Amino acid sequence: MTAVAETGTFAVRDGGSRPLAGTGALLRLALRRDRVMLPLWVLITGGVITSAPNSLRTLYATAADRTELVHTMATNGSLRALYGPAFGDSVGALVAWRYVTFGALLTGIMSLIIVIRHTREEEETGRQELLSSAMVGRRAPLTAALLTAFVANAGVALVIAAGLAGEGAGGALALGLVIGGAGMLFATMAGIVAQLTESARLAKGLTAAVLGAAFVMRAAGDAGTDDGSSVLTWLSPIGWAENMRSFAGERWWVLLLFAGAIAVQCAVAFNLAGRRDIGMSFLPTRPGPASGRLATVGGLAWRLQRGSVLGWGVGLLATGVMFGAITEGATELVGDSERTRQIIERMGGQQGLTDAFLAGMVGMIGMVTALYVVQSVLRLHGEETGQRAEPLLAAAVGRVQWAAGHLAIAFGGAVLMMLLGGAGLAIGYGRDLGPILGASLVQLPAIWVLGGVAVLLHGAFPKAVAAAWAAAGISLGLGWIGPALDLPDAVMNLSPYAHLPKLPGPEMAWTPVLLLTAIAVALVAAGLAGFRRRDLSA
Repeated sequence: MTAVAETGTFAVRDGGSRPLAGTGALLRLALRRDRVMLPLWVLITGGVITSAPNSLRTLYATAADRTELVHTMATNGSLRALYGPAFGDSVGALVAWRYVTFGALLTGIMSLIIVIRHTREEEETGRQELLSSAMVGRRAPLTAALLTAFVANAGVALVIAAGLAGEGAGGALALGLVIGGAGMLFATMAGIVAQLTESARLAKGLTAAVLGAAFVMRAAGDAGTDDGSSVLTWLSPIGWAENMRSFAGERWWVLLLFAGAIAVQCAVAFNLAGRRDIGMSFLPTRPGPASGRLATVGGLAWRLQRGSVLGWGVGLLATGVMFGAITEGATELVGDSERTRQIIERMGGQQGLTDAFLAGMVGMIGMVTALYVVQSVLRLHGEETGQRAEPLLAAAVGRVQWAAGHLAIAFGGAVLMMLLGGAGLAIGYGRDLGPILGASLVQLPAIWVLGGVAVLLHGAFPKAVAAAWAAAGISLGLGWIGPALDLPDAVMNLSPYAHLPKLPGPEMAWTPVLLLTAIAVALVAAGLAGFRRRDLSA
């Protein structure tokens, strides 16, 4: 007993005097835990961008076509809001124009997930307290998390620089660095937020909100100017990335903005990490009322998820407005390009270019809504692994009854999300509210199928719940880049969205809608059956 006490005392004292002790071990552990997720993020993000030159050469085969595109972008504010201004007419410059914003968003999302997963989430589950009882310094977990994010972002930058080197080594390196730099900026921001909040869910939500605000500021700034010079653009890190002007006379000094912001945020995060105890935060959760007001498990589920519902709803409404506003501009951009017309028709059907574009945008909103449903369903998994479900189920509450509260918010919330997204699309477009709302609701069976996959994994295969994100991500990826890459139907049909009728349009096919709905019901039933039989936290 004495030896154990002395060992524990030595470990704490050593961790206090050596704040980075154990960083290497924690880094190896983080990389091992993320050995599947990190390569997928890196290869998908880098692969999408490096595959773009072939598609762009097919779409804009001549220098005259590319020059006309740049001219069109200079006069089309709605498309600049979505993609940013085009600074050059080379294939490399068009790749940067088309993908720098979305590359920065993807690396930002990847980075905030990594950092919060290995900091606040570890504390919330109690694992960090166990690790810190050994020779682990106070700042080691944050350091290991940021290093893990650095490895991932460096991988993305390397893939982009190597894959686009044929378009110009300098431009490829610049594009890779700014996309990786944007990821690291949001990684260090997540490191700060992880010290401020007690909840990993809240930390992810706040960092994602800042990421969304950066996109909105960049879009608002670029809508008004065609050269990236707006103050709003320069207030956004995503605006910094586009103003690097990769493949169009690179501004290497922009990298200093990223380096300075990352350094400052690192200093703040490490200072905060050294001043608080494990499990604590600088913004503690506000205590609830003295007497309870939640009479049902459904009411508790709503209380837990109402913030997420509000955030997703506002975001999808704004996304719909933005997509609707660019509809006319997008159809003008097609012009005489038969290849672009084919891509839009593959996304949205053969019913006319404008309706096809609207159908494609409705489909994109549906694919994004699937991410909300997966997140909402997997809140069940978070409550279970966080040991918060067991006290409820120890009372007179059945497992299916408890799960039903969260599933009602997930699957019912999908209806609300699609109505908001469709309403935003109609508002931005300025007409066709009824047909667009109808087209939005037709997306629900595919969304519910992906939600059903999440229920099945949580109920029957809880150790594989991360595959639910993979299923939703693959569907989103196929819908986003599949038409441009002209992927074969056998590949596109892996997504449930590929089987839905393309609306708005003249025809409504009920058979695939009903079949997908039946599949979703079967998946949910199988997941609940598995959940009833297995042990909790198994």
